[in-house]
Amino acid sequence: MAIIAFAAGIWIAQYQPRLLSGTAQILLTAGLVIGGAALLHWYRSGVQRENLFRALVLLVALGVGFAWSEWRATWRIADELPREWEGRDIAVTGLVAELPEPSEQGVRFVFQVEEAAGPVPQRVLLSWYGKERGKSSASPPVVRPGERWRFTVRLKKPHGLVNPNGYDYEAALLERGVRATGSVRTGPPPALLERFVPRPMILVHRLRDAIRDRFSAALPGKEYAGVLIALAVGDQRAIPDAQWTVFRNTGISHLISISGLHVSMVGILVAWLVGKAWRRSSRRMLRLPAMKAAAAAGLVAAAAYAILAGMGIPTQRSLIMLAVVALALLGGRQPSGSQVLCLALVCVLAFDPWAVLAAGFWLSFGAVAILMFLLGGRVAAAKGWRAAVGSQLGITLATIPALIVLFNGFSLVSPLANALAIPLVSFVITPLTLLAIVLPLTGLLDLAHGLFGLLMVFLEWLAALPFAMWSQAAPPATLAGAAIAGVVWLMLPRGTPARSAGVLAILPMLAWVPERPAPGTFRMTVLDVGQGTAVHVQTARHELVYDTGPAYRQGSDAGARVVVPYLQAAGIARLDRLVVSHNDLDHSGGLSSVLAGTGVGDIAANFALEGGAEDGKERPLVRPCTAGGAWVWDGVEFRVLHPRSEELGRTSDNDASCVLRVAAPGGSALLAGDIERAAEQQLVDREGPALASTVVVVPHHGSKSSSGEAFVAAVSPRAAIHSAGYLNQFHHPHPSVLQRWSDSGATNWRTDGQGAVRVDVGARDVEIAGQRELAPRYWYGH
Repeated sequence: MAIIAFAAGIWIAQYQPRLLSGTAQILLTAGLVIGGAALLHWYRSGVQRENLFRALVLLVALGVGFAWSEWRATWRIADELPREWEGRDIAVTGLVAELPEPSEQGVRFVFQVEEAAGPVPQRVLLSWYGKERGKSSASPPVVRPGERWRFTVRLKKPHGLVNPNGYDYEAALLERGVRATGSVRTGPPPALLERFVPRPMILVHRLRDAIRDRFSAALPGKEYAGVLIALAVGDQRAIPDAQWTVFRNTGISHLISISGLHVSMVGILVAWLVGKAWRRSSRRMLRLPAMKAAAAAGLVAAAAYAILAGMGIPTQRSLIMLAVVALALLGGRQPSGSQVLCLALVCVLAFDPWAVLAAGFWLSFGAVAILMFLLGGRVAAAKGWRAAVGSQLGITLATIPALIVLFNGFSLVSPLANALAIPLVSFVITPLTLLAIVLPLTGLLDLAHGLFGLLMVFLEWLAALPFAMWSQAAPPATLAGAAIAGVVWLMLPRGTPARSAGVLAILPMLAWVPERPAPGTFRMTVLDVGQGTAVHVQTARHELVYDTGPAYRQGSDAGARVVVPYLQAAGIARLDRLVVSHNDLDHSGGLSSVLAGTGVGDIAANFALEGGAEDGKERPLVRPCTAGGAWVWDGVEFRVLHPRSEELGRTSDNDASCVLRVAAPGGSALLAGDIERAAEQQLVDREGPALASTVVVVPHHGSKSSSGEAFVAAVSPRAAIHSAGYLNQFHHPHPSVLQRWSDSGATNWRTDGQGAVRVDVGARDVEIAGQRELAPRYWYGH
């Protein structure tokens, strides 16, 4: 229990809005040392009042976990880029430290800085593109782990998009020890100083890079080459999003990542082979028992595979557990399963206290704990296929609360998919893939690829079933906790009184629906999508999205990364209307992803949509978005103010933006697209006082070519929201624009500094909050 308390302390520390001061950390550490010494003295002198002693031990363990996490975070955050050095060209020399991430546009890699002409953190994440904006195309650069380069870079502090229930990129960078991100500049030209600098982990990454290249060359253009690369070296970036959707909908994603199952399988297989061979020699048996030789060989093999895979949390957990078992066998001991799991837990968190922020941490340790719970302590435990089926069903049931909290849904066809996928991937495809690393025979990879293709036929059929996925909004913590308790109660041994009552504790979570605005009110969320715009407007019974965010240079878009996940987390499966203000990529770049990931009633846009139906879906009706269009949903009025139909084709794309005003008795919001001063003046002349709005999503992200004096005076809002990317190259929003809105009496809100901005227009008042303030974390701003 002390280890559980230690883990709880680490978990609590990671959700603090700010770190303790240095003095507070010293005082806390001193108090824990004194408390621990007092407990040790109490223990040696003979424990009385055992319940109090145990409670104090748990309290000290909780404090140790909290303090350890605080100290680690303080040390890591101290290695930071000063804000005044952001956006400046800095000469750096160092090593390519990890496996690079190539793409069509360029390559991204972790760079270990050795020398720098400024205060640069030790580890930075650099992007090196094949061409710069506005310049002729060039082949993407190629870098290898262990190369020493001299670059001129432009850096910024770690910064990610912050949205409700969204992926926390800043936390992920903190866990990796990356304390700045940036790009490689073309002048002066980058210089390769040494082709290979040997270091222990660099040798591993160099090997991983070579294996990845060999697999790619052996399987050119093959559909599932990325899956085999992922199984071999843990690099999943070559797997297309469409395949991940199939894996997620069938519940087999854990098989594609190098998980504890794969590491354990390799260790057990090698141990079995070595043990079998060892018993053939009486001389070897006399020197060392076969069980000990098998344990040592299995541990070495599992460690080699885990290191080759990049040592993710599931592989760390499995390797540590195997190490504990192997060392115990070598020492003549037999630890219990719970002891092994707890030792793995404390080792993982001592090394990486940020692991508690990763979904894989909870799913990995949770799945092993569930298996131990199901298979241990039963009077008559099931065996053979009954045990396998029971374990799979038990894990599927037990992980439902975690999957809904972490991923807003779970696969209903997972037991059926895993029944075929687990044996085929774990005992056939993965061994063939690993054998191809040792034996460079193309036939092995072709066979593994063909078998996975046959598996995908079955998985795609399952994923296409209308009931394949259960999706819903992320539930409150109280309902999730009740569901976990219900699951535990359901899994108790037969004969437990009222065991089936556990279902009653699960149902509230499955039936939960987020609270919606009351009739006559609305909620508007300006999502943090970087340099672009995406806005969600919700009334009592209707949903509207205005713009879909930008297409990103790395190859994805805001629709897939932000808008669709946000809608899924909010429990929204269908939009009544999708408004796309104009065809610039920072506003329409995520359109195809939104259409593919969400049902859409109709689209309001003034340009022709490319392509046909998305994933077999019928293309929604497309209607013009021109002045005069109006409708009322649940007591909330929506009115298009611009452009007039006769202006289409006569103005720039920006000035042809669809301008939408949303009004309720308690307040109003103006969504102005990218209109510039000419269009603004037309609106002022046409609408006059009718432009006045409580909140405005500032036109053109705060560009100085927009937000003219007359327009600002006519709108006269209480809040001006600027949707812009952090340190974007256009320098939006412009200081003069910020000052203009401020002088008009508006409070400026910025998605690049405050994350997604939520506006609640009630019956009588308007409330505004930024996501970084609603859910603060100590790493924000560092």
